[in-house]
Amino acid sequence: MIEVGNKIPDASFALLTEEGLSHPTTTELFAGKTVVLFAVPGAFTPTCSETHLPGYVVLADQFKAKGVDSIICLSVNDAFVMQAWGEAQNANEIIMLADGDGSFTRAIGLEMDTGLFGGLRSQRYAMLVKDGEVTALNVEPAKSFGVSSAETMLELV
Repeated sequence: MIEVGNKIPDASFALLTEEGLSHPTTTELFAGKTVVLFAVPGAFTPTCSETHLPGYVVLADQFKAKGVDSIICLSVNDAFVMQAWGEAQNANEIIMLADGDGSFTRAIGLEMDTGLFGGLRSQRYAMLVKDGEVTALNVEPAKSFGVSSAETMLELV
């Protein structure tokens, strides 16, 4: 599993915006930036939709005021689902990033296999990344929510 002090591994993702589909890389997303990345097991799921993503939506301006360049929500879903979920949650300040095949999630060792969601998914976590290096990592215990919350991460910035 990735640890504090590690570099984010090279990967590409899918991102659907008003401009269309793109495939940003970790270099484009993290190099020279301060980024809060949080991951959820699935878009439109209860805890993710009722608490996790909304916390970052509400506190986005406070993260920016503390020098965070971007907030990324990642899930092992496709780009179309991530875009629709972001729109449904008014997540205009959040990059809704799709790790469709789970390759990034596996590369950092934070995957889980669950029958509930139909296979490979991401564990729930949040990390602070500065210029591509992980400076804080909060992984939730199974079926928990707290250490990856926006409120907790805001204190670490």
